[in-house]
Amino acid sequence: MRLLARRAGPVREVECDALVVGSGAGGGVAALELARAGRDVTVLEEGPRVATKDFETSTPAESMRRLYRNGGATAVFGTPTIAYGEARAVGGTTVVNGGLLWEPSGALLDRWSSLSGYGGYRAPALAAHFAEIQRRLGMIVQDHGNGNEDSRLLARAAESLGWRWQRPQRVVRGCEHRNQCATGCPSGAKQSMALTYLPRAEELGARISPGVRVDRIVHERGHARAVEATDDEGRAIRYRPRTLFVAAGPIGTPVLLRRSGIHARTAGRRLALHLNLRTIARFPRVVDAVRGTMFTAQVQEHSDLGVLVMPSNLTPGGLGAALAGRDPHVVNRLLGERAHLGMFTTQVRMQGPAGIAAVVGRTPVLRHGMSRSDHHALTLAFRRTAQLLFAAGATEVLPPTSAAAPLRSAVDVEAYCARVRPGDWELVSVHGMASCPMALPERGGVCDEQGRPHGFANVHLCDASVLPGAPGISPQGTIMSFAHEIVGRHLESV
Repeated sequence: MRLLARRAGPVREVECDALVVGSGAGGGVAALELARAGRDVTVLEEGPRVATKDFETSTPAESMRRLYRNGGATAVFGTPTIAYGEARAVGGTTVVNGGLLWEPSGALLDRWSSLSGYGGYRAPALAAHFAEIQRRLGMIVQDHGNGNEDSRLLARAAESLGWRWQRPQRVVRGCEHRNQCATGCPSGAKQSMALTYLPRAEELGARISPGVRVDRIVHERGHARAVEATDDEGRAIRYRPRTLFVAAGPIGTPVLLRRSGIHARTAGRRLALHLNLRTIARFPRVVDAVRGTMFTAQVQEHSDLGVLVMPSNLTPGGLGAALAGRDPHVVNRLLGERAHLGMFTTQVRMQGPAGIAAVVGRTPVLRHGMSRSDHHALTLAFRRTAQLLFAAGATEVLPPTSAAAPLRSAVDVEAYCARVRPGDWELVSVHGMASCPMALPERGGVCDEQGRPHGFANVHLCDASVLPGAPGISPQGTIMSFAHEIVGRHLESV
């Protein structure tokens, strides 16, 4: 990298070979693979760089404000409004996720290939990438360990019903079960991009620049000529890359394309989401759900319907958020019984439309149109979750609707399911995908098999935005596998 003579005005000009925008699951892969190939790599990240020791001294609330965009409460407007969370830090959302690493199934990849019109991302191509990711990150099958009594209860309940459950596959080394996965691992056990791919890329010469916001891609005749950015002190920088890799996330990537006049009508027009229902259960015995890691049992009996059920270990902040809006007397009673409570997440794959409705300045306006089938799926998912929790011994279940009373029997559950309306659900999402899908243009695609926006030669997208749809599983393994293939194809072509 060399600095060019400064042009008129306070703009710093930087010439570089490979420029990577974003440092999460996709950007981390691009940075390391390009550096391993001998490319001169610069990585730009809008958020801060946070060391493991900082998680030890920060409260979860401080970490949320620092690591999450909009403090973790980006709104997806519609009926109901969905709270969407994504990270904004070196390492991206891998810093604040559960470290889950699931391999996409061959059936899913075959379906995506048929829908997209591209056949190069089936299991034979991606399996080798996933195996390499698994090796590098040290994937394990997570045991219950110290604590995780809520996971044990869920597993036993699934077995009593004859339902399938599985221990999670996680990328951790020496997990201490500190129960802070979602706000940054204080022990450094979770193998995020910030601790693995990115430091290795730096050892090979890559440069990582935190606190740099990319504003626009300047392009001409299908080539990116410059990338305009602003650092955390408000200074303008213009990068001139030979090749550009965009991995700004399922929201950031389409917003950047739109702001740059690249496929402005199609980028972000649709967004695939996994929806999360949060259900609180009270047990007659002490559960002490604050003790443990993210979860150590996932019920997959209804995965073919896009429904997964798992514990979400309690924290004071998480419990407070889940109880917000409820009757104060109920809240006080439950806070006093916290040791007997468990909080459970039910993930449902959304079928209705969602997308970026507009971009106001630098702020995207997200909207969704939850369909009738989504409402039915949520109702079915909650009914199955309640059945599972009662089988686990719960005496009381609080549905994800603040106005609803506690449910104490299957009869109560059926009555609730009969009267709940779409606007009653309190929904969270932390998985967004497919906002710039890899597909033929006539099939709604934004990028081709090399991740290049259609009509562009030296720009590649390599994050969750390129996935053709929602995988129904935690998507990190799928994102990283796609990114490896995209970067590999680029390196083979140069």
